[in-house]
Amino acid sequence: MKVLIKGAGDLASGIACRLHRCGFQVVMTEISQPTTVRRTVAFSRAVYEGEAAVEEIIGKLCKSLEEAEEIVGKDQIAVVVDPECRIRKTWKPDVLVDAVIAKTNTGTSISDAETVIGVGPGFTAGKDCHCVVETQRGHHLGRCIWEGSAAPDTGVPGNIGGYSLERLVRSPGTGVFYGTAEIGDEVKKGQEVGYVAAGTERIPVLAQIDGVLRGLLQDGVNVTEGMKAGDVDPRDVKAHCDTVSDKARAIGGGVLEGILHLAKVRGQIRW
Repeated sequence: MKVLIKGAGDLASGIACRLHRCGFQVVMTEISQPTTVRRTVAFSRAVYEGEAAVEEIIGKLCKSLEEAEEIVGKDQIAVVVDPECRIRKTWKPDVLVDAVIAKTNTGTSISDAETVIGVGPGFTAGKDCHCVVETQRGHHLGRCIWEGSAAPDTGVPGNIGGYSLERLVRSPGTGVFYGTAEIGDEVKKGQEVGYVAAGTERIPVLAQIDGVLRGLLQDGVNVTEGMKAGDVDPRDVKAHCDTVSDKARAIGGGVLEGILHLAKVRGQIRW
């Protein structure tokens, strides 16, 4: 079964890992300059580096449909720069998963594939997709929604180790981002982890709490004031930087459930 995932950030990559391990062929689409913060566990990194490994699964950047088919044939994940997801018309996936996490539907239609799954708010099951998977932390995280929509975006990240908004590292200005720390470093509140080059000005980007720097933007990414540029984990476990998060794993499970449930209902699989 062929699965096309829109987006290749950390949540989309958690979905991809779960589906790949279950035997699905996976192709992922991305924009030309991904802004993934948790890039050590995201296949979007392949756009910059040509290749990315997440929990020993390899994703490779492909420049054509032929390359993508060759890569999935080698039991790897193909990543293509395709913001408009045009590859769906030629590759013709069995399943399309919109995991851009834009908090709104940016163009996905229920007719894009036999099975279409929307991840997070912005989708309505039965209207623009067959199933919506909840992304809000809490009791319903990863739940399949067959009628209606996911919980609306609160704008407040989930509480981890007693911190929510404080975990985020945000750009203090508009310009080009460069890191001065590495993902996995232990950082202190007020410590510089990067800077924004705004013309001749160098604006420091600071951590708001103590912890492990779990995510940081790629060097050279264009940022705007207030944009998320990093993520500090107060639990102080460096190994978390290199593994799929609990949230991404739960969402991946929801997507897998949605795919298999619909296949069972349609009589395509029997247990």
